Amino acid sequence: MAKKEAVEILTVEGREVRISNPDKPYFSRDVKLSKLDVVQYYLSVASGAVAGIRDRPSMLKRFVDGAEKPPFYQKRAPENRPEWLRTVTLSFPSGRTAEEVVVDDAAGLTWIVNLGCIELHPHAVRTNDLDHPDELRIDLDPIPGVEWEDVRRVAMEVKGLLEEMGLRGWPKTSGSRGMHVNVRIQHRWSFTEVRRAALALSREIERRAPKIATSKWWKEERHGVFLDYNQNAKDRTTCSAYSIRPLPDARVSAPLRWEEVRDCEPADFTVLTMPARFKAIGDPNARMELTPGSLEQLLELAGRDEAAGLGDAPWPPHFRKMEGESTRVAPSRAKSATKSATKKAAVKKTATRAPSRELSARFAKPRAKMPLIVVANSPDREAALAGLERWKAKFPDAASNLAVDDVLVDSMRGRSSTWTRIRVNLRNVSEQIRPPQETPDPDDDPTRAWREARGKGN
Repeated sequence: MAKKEAVEILTVEGREVRISNPDKPYFSRDVKLSKLDVVQYYLSVASGAVAGIRDRPSMLKRFVDGAEKPPFYQKRAPENRPEWLRTVTLSFPSGRTAEEVVVDDAAGLTWIVNLGCIELHPHAVRTNDLDHPDELRIDLDPIPGVEWEDVRRVAMEVKGLLEEMGLRGWPKTSGSRGMHVNVRIQHRWSFTEVRRAALALSREIERRAPKIATSKWWKEERHGVFLDYNQNAKDRTTCSAYSIRPLPDARVSAPLRWEEVRDCEPADFTVLTMPARFKAIGDPNARMELTPGSLEQLLELAGRDEAAGLGDAPWPPHFRKMEGESTRVAPSRAKSATKSATKKAAVKKTATRAPSRELSARFAKPRAKMPLIVVANSPDREAALAGLERWKAKFPDAASNLAVDDVLVDSMRGRSSTWTRIRVNLRNVSEQIRPPQETPDPDDDPTRAWREARGKGN
């Protein structure tokens, strides 16, 4: 006889919400948290968490087996849902559409957390206008080995530039290694225009802090803190305020006051500490809705960059090729630096005025082909990192020559699954001792069978 599923019914703002398997372990390493503990955390910060997702379509990232197991992504709202839960039909760059969940209150928040959504992933639009974002999202993503101090320094550069552009940024820790700065904007610009503004901001921060900031899309070209302008492309989501991240200490994405940025530490904000902080100081983002700003000055900056010969930067791979976009081939796969330089020269020739020498020197250099090899693929991040250590032990001479940014740990995402890919850039390893590309260890890419079945190969 099948074991009866444990259920707890919570009354949240007058609505009954069913919590299945409330005692199911969701965190078991540094902290011990059940599914019900996670639900109770979100209820303790509900007004702040709901403010970040209210009236927005949300993608469901479901950790149905807890934070220590791989999640899956679900765009479409489950058919078996409460009649009081709203949905909205969202269109994607692929041409497909999906009816996505819209959370408006603590009851809706509780319902999606019961599905395993320990992270909250809203889109940057409101339901009354799905084509014009109301939020510019600045994602500061440090490469492995970069110190947190550099993330904070880049955040302060962003604050200064935004203020020059007549905008107000609202900072928060990402809950992992980075930081987000969100900017409330007027409903006037398309996704393409908002992304164009984000790219201009990213390039300007790189010019102001070239040693610690980068706008380069390809990981093998990055250093320091990457400003991910593509988070503003349509169909992209980032975790919103108060989201729990799947880390052993159950840390959360914490809204901050700007005066806190210089001294904050990501590990200070967890499921265990955030409720008391929220009760004591409230939500630092509470007034964000009162300050919608204009992108006009950032778009003017974008225009100056383009006139100086800077074309569009690469888009995410599932988007169609855009007019003016630079090559979408990674440097490690480039056929020749000469062809790249020729193409860039053609772009500059069509510019409306002579290119700035500074911009040309910093952004228009021919790309060199990078000697990258893949050493591990696995849905289990820890297993992939263990594979990297085995590779280093097998090739100690090569490993001893690697710089911090020569190890690329990529969080890969398929249509409904995720995995970790680890690559090694051998640019600092002499050709005489460069290890060859071998079968990665482990080599478990969950999308391989799907791609091979469609003739896309490896």
